[in-house]
This record gives sequence, C-alpha cells and structure tokens, in this order.
Amino acid sequence: MPNLVVKLYSVFFKYQQKHLLQTLSQSCLTNQKPSSSFGVSSRPHESIAASNPSFTDGVATKDIHVDPFSSLSLRIFLPDTAVTSPLTSTHDYGGYLPPPGKFHRKLPVMLQFHGGGFVSGSNESAGNDAFCRRIAKLCDVIVVAVGYRLAPETKYPGAFEDGLKVLNWLAKQSNLAACGRLDSQSHIFDSFGASMVEPWLAAHGDPSRCVLLGASSGANIADYLARKAVEAGKLLDPVKVVAQVLMFPFFTGSTPTHSEVKLANSYFYDKSMCKLAWNLFLPQEQFNPDHPAANPLTAGRQPPLKYMPPTLTIVAEHDFMRDRAIFYSEELRKVNVDAPVLDYKDAVHEFATLDVLLQTPQARACAEDVTIWVKKHISLGGHEFSY
Repeated sequence: MPNLVVKLYSVFFKYQQKHLLQTLSQSCLTNQKPSSSFGVSSRPHESIAASNPSFTDGVATKDIHVDPFSSLSLRIFLPDTAVTSPLTSTHDYGGYLPPPGKFHRKLPVMLQFHGGGFVSGSNESAGNDAFCRRIAKLCDVIVVAVGYRLAPETKYPGAFEDGLKVLNWLAKQSNLAACGRLDSQSHIFDSFGASMVEPWLAAHGDPSRCVLLGASSGANIADYLARKAVEAGKLLDPVKVVAQVLMFPFFTGSTPTHSEVKLANSYFYDKSMCKLAWNLFLPQEQFNPDHPAANPLTAGRQPPLKYMPPTLTIVAEHDFMRDRAIFYSEELRKVNVDAPVLDYKDAVHEFATLDVLLQTPQARACAEDVTIWVKKHISLGGHEFSY
C-alpha cells in the first residue's frame, strides 16, 4: 500500500482537482461560447518553474512559442553533455548559444507531453520541469516539453493537433538547419511566420532518433502522434519516431475492466474524476468512452498495430486505468511489436511525474528503467516504422 504521506496528499490532490473539474464544468454550462482557437496552456494554480538558458544542475532550459495564433508553447531541456567545448554565452542573451561553424555533438530528441486529464498541468510546472530535467540528464537527450492547449477552452482535437504541429515543426527545423544558413544574425522564418531556426535543436538535435513520451493524458497524445508518424512515413523526414513511452495512459472504454471496477476510487485520479475530464475534453456530440482518443483498441483503428514503433508502458499497482494499458501492450506484442510493461508495486497514478512524488524510490527507479529502455532504442538508430 502507498505510505501515509502519499495517502494524505492524495486526499488534498483529489479535493483540488475535483474542485477544478466542477468549476470548469459549471463554466461550460453557464458560458456557451465556442471552443477557443487561442486557448490556454496553464492554469493559475500551477506552480511554475522559470526557465534558465544557462546550465543549472547540468541542464539549460528555454521557452519558445511556435504558433502566434495559439497558446501552444515549448520548453526545451538541453543537457550539458551536448557541449564538447567550454560553454559560450552572449552579452545580450546571457545563456548558452552554440558557436557557429563548429562541430556539435548530436543528441536524440524526445517530445514530452504532460498529464492532467487534458484540463490541467503545464509543460512549465515545477513538477514537469523537474521530471524533464531528470530524463534529459539520465537519457542524454534533448527534451522538448509541449505546452498543449487545455480543455474545455480548447476541446478535442486541439491538444492532439498541437502535438502534430510540434512534430511537423521539428521536421521543418531540421530541414532549415540543414540549409547551412544558421548564424547569430540569421532570421529564417518557418510557415508559422514567427519562429526562426532554433539554435539548440539546429546544433545538437538528431531528429532521426525521436522518442515520444507521455504521462497520463499526455500518453494518449504520444500514442496518437506515433500513429500519425507511421502514416506520414517519409513525409516527416528527417524525423523518425524510433520509440514511445506511455506512462500510466489515460485510456478508457465502454466495457469496464477488472481494475476499473476494483480500483474505481483509487488514489489521486478516480473513475468519476476521469469521466468529468473526458466530458470537458470531448465535444458533447462526440462523447463516447470508446472514442479513438480514449480507447486505443477501438474498432477500425489505423494504422494496423503491427506498424507501431517499440512501446514501453508504465503502470501502477493502485491505478484504476492500469488494465487497459496492459491490454494495449498485450495486443502490440501479439503482432511482434517490442512492447514491454513495467508494473510498479505500491505506486499510484502519475507516481513518477507529480512534483510531490518525484523523490520517492518508485519515481527514481522508474526514471532509471525508462532510461535503460530508451537508450537501447536510440542506439539502434532511425529505423523507420511505416506502412
């Protein structure tokens, strides 16, 4: 069983989250305005960690906006292992800037999607910042944490479209950098009209080794992007998704599983809270527990599972959503996809990513296990999964 501190924090967390869900639900009833295209990517109650473009504790971070027409934002985490020469900074910028005309060490790129039931959470939150720093250092990768638009201000498919926009943005960045026009004075604009070449990714990013990682609702986005990457094939070049990590996915369905019945009132997120979140995320006319965004095994899913990239699934003993994640992994293994499941005893939903749980033995062990698996697949290079 989880220890007393975890149980007590779970009570506080559920109270806060239920209040947020009920407030958002009430606002939807009293305010019938259509979904916002600009949206929001963070809530006022979130504890935000400031970015720091100088290397602090082995990782430099910066925030960028890649779409002037929405609140979509990115936080980039660059480990100092990417730098092979003395650190360079500029007087006006104050942070790390890759020197032009030199060889730079290339690192795999990981797109990370935070949890929060599509209605809360942030790529800039203190918990997500600490988690991404840990993963960037352990896995030796550039982490790009995606601040997708939240519901109900932006309903489905907003968050999924944001993820796809970032995947395409990464491909465009790689192609622009390959033009060889990167220097401190260049201003190369992409199709969003507001973003020039991102120097950290241009100098140090290796998009042919791209990993997707999602926590809770973020895992649903990651899995969607993996499918889109398979469908796109060479259209995404030079980006190649070599693996994905689904951490305690936010999967559901119309037929209850054993864990959904037994653990309906589980710690942190329970079944009633998740139903409220799905009601806020899915448009009313599309609400269905077997919606493709909610159930990865819904009938008619494309592409066929056998084309999916290697998929590591993380589940927790006391998470009511665990069974459906395990079922998905089993179906992937049936068609010979490398799809292991790591099951953590005495753990709860989001045990490895919530700020208050990051220092627990389970969270540390999970990060190390993810590192071993990710390093295995990024070392294999850019094998392409397409059909």
